[in-house]
Amino acid sequence: MIRLRPYQEDIIDRARKSLMAHKSILIQAPTGSGKTVLSARMIGTAAERGFRSYFICHRQELLDQTEETFKEVGISFGFIAAGRRPDPYPNVQLCSVGTLISRLDRIPMPKFCIWDEAHHVAARGWAGVHGRYKDSFHVGLTATPERLDGKGLGAWFKDIVSGPSMASLIQDGWLSDYKIFAPAKPDLTGVHKRMGDYQTSELAEVMEAGTITGDAISHYLQLARGKRAAVFCVSIKHSKHVAEQFKAAGVIAVHIDGKMNRFDRKMAIDGFRSGRIEVICNVEIINEGFDLPAIEVAILLRPTQSLALYLQQVGRSLRSGKKFALILDHAGNAARHGLPDDEREWSLEGAKKRRESKAEKEVSIRECPQCYHVHAPLPVCPECGFVYQIQYREVEVVDGQLVELDKERLRRKRYREQSACKDKEDLVSLAHARGYSNPHGWAYYVMKSREKRRRV
Repeated sequence: MIRLRPYQEDIIDRARKSLMAHKSILIQAPTGSGKTVLSARMIGTAAERGFRSYFICHRQELLDQTEETFKEVGISFGFIAAGRRPDPYPNVQLCSVGTLISRLDRIPMPKFCIWDEAHHVAARGWAGVHGRYKDSFHVGLTATPERLDGKGLGAWFKDIVSGPSMASLIQDGWLSDYKIFAPAKPDLTGVHKRMGDYQTSELAEVMEAGTITGDAISHYLQLARGKRAAVFCVSIKHSKHVAEQFKAAGVIAVHIDGKMNRFDRKMAIDGFRSGRIEVICNVEIINEGFDLPAIEVAILLRPTQSLALYLQQVGRSLRSGKKFALILDHAGNAARHGLPDDEREWSLEGAKKRRESKAEKEVSIRECPQCYHVHAPLPVCPECGFVYQIQYREVEVVDGQLVELDKERLRRKRYREQSACKDKEDLVSLAHARGYSNPHGWAYYVMKSREKRRRV
């Protein structure tokens, strides 16, 4: 029998009512709120009623942990996933979205679908599966219904059912409190963006400069020695380098990435879970939906414009069972996006792309120093073939130390800034300055809240 927390029961009750009206809905709840257990109750109930039900996810680790949860609560299931022995008879099937895409015409239609990490459904393959099952009931699960490409999820989900905030989960003890340490921002001048986020190849050159890697090691030893840490890196090369630096400092560390075989990756994760491994360095493996309560420290070495990615990464360390989690933010992401438990308003409308800064616009052309040809930013001059040299930069750090952020002081400062805004235009300007994804939507929400308080 699945024992749900009170807020999970409430989410399910509201989701059922919404499904009756809309048929395809999204459940938003913070990382660590127990969405897999919640979905097990929903899919188990659907199966008992005779509904053929699919739980759809996109990573091997997510299949593994969902398999463990379903076994623990007694749900019979089969697999529709490459490398897994199929069993078509149970009403519940654990599905890899890639396998569904490749076998779409050969697999029976489900009556009920649950989509893990549902913000990906706007991608072509995912959207094709959703469209194929247009007569089914759909429930999407995500902590962060926001995409860098600006696409909203309203084309696929017609209503959003929001769970409790991260702040309330921390206050009630369902998530761990945290301490966050951050340096000055890395110097990302000249690092271009692609599809809304920093270009990985250029970002890797910046973040692999010696200072950030060295500081990551020394600060771990100073602030978190002996604690199990997940390190979020820019590239495979960067992650391997960081793991080697930890080993050189006497810390038992490993690197994992999506190109490793399933067995080696599982052995590394099991070693970390058991405590034999202290630090696990990764590239976009321990981000979405990855349930590993053993993580006590999140070390951020990857600057990102994605609020969703930032919240996914820090959320890995906030599972309950520890006095507090440590977030060592070497990448300036807290300054960019705010504290993890700041109040945020989510919607299905989609985020407007962040405005490029003046500095970014100024580097939209490049003049060749050899032939003086002016052209778009390229690694090689298209006129004479001059090869531009990559400028290595070091991360700027205050006195060589991360500084613990005073969460209450920051919240008071942000509240004062918001209170000083006299109208919607002022709020929109503040939202742009803070880098919010939907400035007008946020300003509208604040103004509505003010009107509501005046009426009370």
